[in-house]
Amino acid sequence: MTDQSPALFTEKVSCRGRTYFFDVKEASTGTKYLVISESRRTDDGKYSKNRIMVFENNLEAFSEAFTKALKAINEAAGT
Repeated sequence: MTDQSPALFTEKVSCRGRTYFFDVKEASTGTKYLVISESRRTDDGKYSKNRIMVFENNLEAFSEAFTKALKAINEAAGT
């Protein structure tokens, strides 16, 4: 699958030399999916890009796992 469809929603987060994009897109079948992309500059001045795609039928489990990971981080940090 190529990821050429326009975003239905996008949010950009920049922090410490990295930029994250959260894009909601729609496949040709009508299925919605989330694309999380990371862009960062490498030591040679080029950009490294990574992304994950989470489809609509997996978003609930993904969200639950993300929430648990965030909770674990906050507990470890004492917040």
